[in-house]
Amino acid sequence: MNLLERLNWRYATKAMNGQAVDQEKVNAILEAARLAPTSSGLQPFEVYVVTNPDIKEKIKGAAYNQSVVADCSHLLVFAAWDTYTAERINKMFDLTNEQRGFTNEGFEAYRKNLLANYTAKSAEDNYQHAAKQAYIGFAMAIAAAAFEGVDATPMEGFDPSAVDEILGLKEKGLRSTLLLTLGYRDTEKDWLAGLVKVRKSKEDFITEVK
Repeated sequence: MNLLERLNWRYATKAMNGQAVDQEKVNAILEAARLAPTSSGLQPFEVYVVTNPDIKEKIKGAAYNQSVVADCSHLLVFAAWDTYTAERINKMFDLTNEQRGFTNEGFEAYRKNLLANYTAKSAEDNYQHAAKQAYIGFAMAIAAAAFEGVDATPMEGFDPSAVDEILGLKEKGLRSTLLLTLGYRDTEKDWLAGLVKVRKSKEDFITEVK
């Protein structure tokens, strides 16, 4: 199948059968998230990969007891920076200079501009911006999972503060933003399995401005 066929095949899986996903496929999904574009290339989020059954069970409780959290093979927790700091911004700019092997006057001016703008904003405003970047990586991971033939459930329905506590994210300057379960559908228990995928028509979705 090509990518569009895979995207048409995927859906938000409501029940999983507990079958393990090959690590090679998981690695490809994580790499897609890592390669996602982000504002100014700052990558202001991290991904926690949870396979420990006890931890998954605890997070299930924080996710209103949705079974896929415990029954999935791998649970991905997308955790955004709680704010932008000079240290975090400088670390990414320094990494870019190191890997590219040179410094650039325009790039350094851009660094100063970001430092001035982000550090002047509230932590909550910065978190909201970082969370939007996490969504980009999240979408890339969903598409990659479909391409790999792995079922996935995107989830916003959980108590972030509880997940933060379970994973010790606050101490790391992170806030859980999104959950993504990876596994394989249980067609006998999943009421969505086999139903027609419903989306707006192209005419209602796309407007061409020529």
